[in-house]
Amino acid sequence: MPVMIHAFLHLPPLTLAHILISLLGIGSGFAALFGLIEGKPFPRWTAVFLSTTMATSATGFIFFPLHPFTPAHGVGILSLAILAVAIFARYVRGLAGAWCQTYVISAVLAQYLNFFVLVVQSFQHVPGLKTLPPAQLHSTLVIVHGVFLAFFIMLAVFAVTRFRPGRAA
Repeated sequence: MPVMIHAFLHLPPLTLAHILISLLGIGSGFAALFGLIEGKPFPRWTAVFLSTTMATSATGFIFFPLHPFTPAHGVGILSLAILAVAIFARYVRGLAGAWCQTYVISAVLAQYLNFFVLVVQSFQHVPGLKTLPPAQLHSTLVIVHGVFLAFFIMLAVFAVTRFRPGRAA
């Protein structure tokens, strides 16, 4: 059995649940965001994305120690706040007026933060990545995040310009 699969299957159950919820959030998030780019609302993917991404942040606080406060806690708090805005814009305000753009931007940002954590966790736990020398690890991580940040900015621009609330009803 490959080392990664063996390690993955031997995680504590709560950690494994948190990771699986996070991966479901990331996958459904890409489906929902590509729907926005196509000008289609994909309501089921959107609901799965928002709920699992919210659950990812919530389980991060519930399943893992809160002390000491770490950057992961800060990202979790920021993600929950952004998700609250996205949910409010989508389900309470119905994407009316400026709430459409607010929703799209907050959804893309929530997806980016979830993906950001995936990348950081990969560099901390994937055997081939975590063995990089510290200086190379830092510079590689910065470059990878720069590329992904540019990708998510591009997604946001396409989604804001192509998604119209009239199609989301």
